Amino acid sequence: MLNISKNSVKGYINPFLFDSYRMTIPSDQSRKRVRILLYILLAVFVFLFLPWTQNFRSQGMVTALKPEHRPQTVHSVIPGRIEKWYVQEGDFVQKGDTIMYLSEIKDQYMDPALLERTRMQVSAKELSVQSYEEKIKAQEQQLRALEKNNVLRKEQAQNKLQQARLSVQSDSIMLEAEKVNLTVAERQYLRMEKLYEEGLKSLTDLETRRIKLQESQAKKISAENKLLSSRNEVISATLELNAIDNDFSDKLAKVNSEKFTAMSSQFDAEATVTKLQNELSNYTVRSGMYYVLAPQSGYVTKAIQVGLGETIKEGAEIVSIMPQNYSLAVEMYIDPIDLPLVDVGDKIRFIFDGWPAIVFSGWPQLSNGTFGGRVYAIDNFTSTNNRYRLLIVPDPDEEPWPDALRIGSGADGIALLNDVPIWYEIWRQMNGFPPDYYTLKEVREMKNQTK
Repeated sequence: MLNISKNSVKGYINPFLFDSYRMTIPSDQSRKRVRILLYILLAVFVFLFLPWTQNFRSQGMVTALKPEHRPQTVHSVIPGRIEKWYVQEGDFVQKGDTIMYLSEIKDQYMDPALLERTRMQVSAKELSVQSYEEKIKAQEQQLRALEKNNVLRKEQAQNKLQQARLSVQSDSIMLEAEKVNLTVAERQYLRMEKLYEEGLKSLTDLETRRIKLQESQAKKISAENKLLSSRNEVISATLELNAIDNDFSDKLAKVNSEKFTAMSSQFDAEATVTKLQNELSNYTVRSGMYYVLAPQSGYVTKAIQVGLGETIKEGAEIVSIMPQNYSLAVEMYIDPIDLPLVDVGDKIRFIFDGWPAIVFSGWPQLSNGTFGGRVYAIDNFTSTNNRYRLLIVPDPDEEPWPDALRIGSGADGIALLNDVPIWYEIWRQMNGFPPDYYTLKEVREMKNQTK
């Protein structure tokens, strides 16, 4: 077996004469590099276990918290022609200040005496209504008079009918009496005639009895005629009584018809009055719309309509006004995947356009130039960009937002989430996993514990 350890060239050749050999010999510099590399690896290893604040970023825009504090455009309620401007861009206007004056362009409103003539029409129609009211009152009085007259006429007719019935009773009694008298006269005449034949009575006495008999017959016939006349009077009184009701019904129907006609005319006149009053109110309100007024105090930022004599349509934008007093907020949008990570009251850091900042998103406590905010509201539905909108207001516990900040400025928002080790965040980012989040119940419990 060959002994390699004894087969050495060290005694025959000087190895330091070769550069390659000299390079394999460790030097003090190499040892220093190795120690530095080990220190770096150790620092990196320790760095991986440092805490890291998870976050996500989104671009936003400064706006006003309340809708009435946001920039608005003033519209023209009516169409018209621009006659005069009272403001210019940059002017400050108080609520109710005149912005411009418009003149009428529709022919139905061009009459300068339109309001006065409409008032005259209203007055005329109101007088017409009063006339119909008086006519209705007269008809009602006529109805009451007819009712009273009908009652009196019916009483009179009933009394007449009662008199006729009593006359019939009286005539009936008289007729029966005359019948008795006629029977008695006939018997007396027969006895007188028999006595005359026997020569006991004279012819004169017989003729006297005959005359009395004829008188009794005449009285009986007269009583019968009188009874028939009385019965006719009863029938006439009954007919007259019925005719009174019929006549009253006819007159009542006629008066009621006239009354209802007057009421219908009154209602038509009242409807016309109401319509004219509505038109008068519309004309009055429209006359006040020729002057376009500022809806609230603020600065005129832009004149959308320009020039004199230019016609504008109904609802056209005239000027844009920025309110004087407003509460700032940031409007930002987040992706649906980040929605479970955000809750009302969560803290957000902002970098505003125009304010320099040094940002360490994972260590917010080391960042400079950022401003704090709290989530004020979260939309319950996505916007047109398929993202959820957040409204963030200044955090009262943080430094106030800059006074020079204006609505419309850009804002870069950083939502601060959980604290995790750096190695976990690197692993999450490399795998594309979403940030860790808790259930809503756990989030509330943690917030209560923090408080």
